[in-house]
Amino acid sequence: MEIALDKMTIPEKLGLMEALWADWGRHQEDVELPAWHARALRETAHRVAGGKETAVDWETAKNELRQRFP
Repeated sequence: MEIALDKMTIPEKLGLMEALWADWGRHQEDVELPAWHARALRETAHRVAGGKETAVDWETAKNELRQRFP
């Protein structure tokens, strides 16, 4: 299947991305987690459990990343 992204409008592209993410979300169990990602998740969970890291909401995380990587 070939999709002509250069001919799509931004709203069409966003709709396509949303549809892809929604589909992926329904089939997550079919996707094998890479070893490096599983390791990173375990390390993060360990830091959270040990009180060395806390969760932040997505808006805060985006702002912190934008400040760190302008």
